[in-house]
Amino acid sequence: MTNTLTGILKKMRTDRDEQSGLINYHLRLSDSEEALNTVVGKKIKLQFEGEIHCIHCDRKIKKTFAQGYCYPCFQSLAETDMCIVKPHQCHFAQGTCRDEEFAKKHCFIPHVVYLAVSSGAKVGITRAHQKFTRWADQGAIKASVLAEVPDRKTAGDLEVALSEHIADKTNWRKMLSNQVPSLSLSELKNEIKNKVPKEFEQFLIEDDVHDLSYPVEVFPEKISSYNLDKTPVIEDQLMGIKGQYLVFPKKVINLRKYQGYKIKATLS
Repeated sequence: MTNTLTGILKKMRTDRDEQSGLINYHLRLSDSEEALNTVVGKKIKLQFEGEIHCIHCDRKIKKTFAQGYCYPCFQSLAETDMCIVKPHQCHFAQGTCRDEEFAKKHCFIPHVVYLAVSSGAKVGITRAHQKFTRWADQGAIKASVLAEVPDRKTAGDLEVALSEHIADKTNWRKMLSNQVPSLSLSELKNEIKNKVPKEFEQFLIEDDVHDLSYPVEVFPEKISSYNLDKTPVIEDQLMGIKGQYLVFPKKVINLRKYQGYKIKATLS
């Protein structure tokens, strides 16, 4: 049975099966949503319809900024400010926050600093209530919370301190090639705890190591990316999904990069 849906692309929604740790993916086009795990192993067709819309204000644009926004929204929204990428540079205290209400709802709430294994061991931060979403978006296969803090800036400050001892970025090519080193996250966590500056020790918590797995039948040996601007029609066999990437036999595509694109998807 073939299913076709058309709409404005948004990043895939994920949820995690608590027993198996498997990440379930859902393709989102405007208000439509379709489960993708069952499509792995089958043909999929993605057709760029030639329209791009800002994912915030919905106006028609020629190109996106910060994965889906028009330039005015990119310049004005709190969610596209530099402090979202670099939380330690929060400037709320200076009175220059772009949107104080946004800050209260998204920044001044509990955040976690975590350790994860994606392309290798890394440290990261996210809002406490969405940790599994963040881990899945990064393609982590194991993760554990190191500390829970009251706000985003504190999380960013601790992350910067720990980044002197452990990476804070994911190598997406290694992650998608499944070139992940074998290591004990529990042992690493005990090691990193000893490097936490004293002012952050009060936030350390105990947390299990959580396993995550992905619906991937075959990982590609060499990776190149599909580009919807250059190849507006992609028709290929879906071999897996990891992070926000669709994995095909010889290429991958980062769907999050194309948020705002009007896409016609045909799923076998």
